[in-house]
Amino acid sequence: MFFASDNGGQAAPEVMDAIVKANSGTAMPYGADPIMDRVRAKIREVFEAPEAAIYLVATGTAANSLALATLVQPWQTIYCHRHAHIEADECGAPEFYTGGSKLTLIDGADGKIPADALQTVISETGAVGVHGVQKGALSITNATESGTVYTPAEVAALTSIAKAHNVPTHMDGARFANALVRLGCTPAELTWKAGVDILSFGGTKNGLMGVEAVILFNPDLAWEFELRRKRGGHLFSKHRFLSAQMEAYLTDDLWLKLARKANAAADRLAKGILSVPGASLTHPVEANAIFASWPRKGHRAAQAAEAKYYHWPFDQSLEGPDDEMISARLVCNWATSDAEIDQFLQLISG
Repeated sequence: MFFASDNGGQAAPEVMDAIVKANSGTAMPYGADPIMDRVRAKIREVFEAPEAAIYLVATGTAANSLALATLVQPWQTIYCHRHAHIEADECGAPEFYTGGSKLTLIDGADGKIPADALQTVISETGAVGVHGVQKGALSITNATESGTVYTPAEVAALTSIAKAHNVPTHMDGARFANALVRLGCTPAELTWKAGVDILSFGGTKNGLMGVEAVILFNPDLAWEFELRRKRGGHLFSKHRFLSAQMEAYLTDDLWLKLARKANAAADRLAKGILSVPGASLTHPVEANAIFASWPRKGHRAAQAAEAKYYHWPFDQSLEGPDDEMISARLVCNWATSDAEIDQFLQLISG
């Protein structure tokens, strides 16, 4: 019963097979392999973006940080949600790779940045001239750290405010596939058509062994990104093994199929949790993560059976009254089984 995170799940068999297949003969290094040529062509087709520049890195932290560094100067700020991954879970990597760009945190319900709050914060930036940070970039996460999704209209509302202030937009799409299949829109509609300039296109949380794509919809940024990737130590020599994963991911819509499985598992788990007396959801379930609370007795039973998930917030104790509500985060992956979910639900319902 593993619900700690989707990045703890299995790599898809198709992906592992592709890696083995790529391990034959020789290939040019550093992204000059023929598999990467096919990956670029496929991503451009999928995103309806024939001029886009596409690069691969091994981690989401690298994807986000290098993308943001390509958009901002050290004296500029990056606007993001208070609970964004770049703020809470990347150990200062965005600040490191940008040379010190400040993160300006914006509060908002369910992990989303409200348009009016963004307008206020951007308008106030730089008001004291040289004494304060200047307008830099907007970073939004889709699906969010609270398991919710921005619609294309919501993305466009934020990017239009940003563009009015000459601020480009980065989207952290570590769970982009989960958001996309929930919304039923096209990749283009959720990104560049809605005003996104750079996308961190996630794969590791959705069945890849370890690779993320950075898609620059403005190819004028490509050379700077290449230099930053190399200087930052994220240009892979045996790049074909990254390329092979991404090609398998995109073949026959595997990336969408895996995301649908993860979302369906989350829906099943959320429905079951809500059947527990007193249980409730902290945030809407719109992707593959569930934020919920249920009685402490159920938490004790689940954790005694070695179920893996996180209390959310972390500092809640198993010591105390049985009927007190304890909140948690649970994340499903493409391989989460019905049996695993049902066993967990039986434990917390007992």
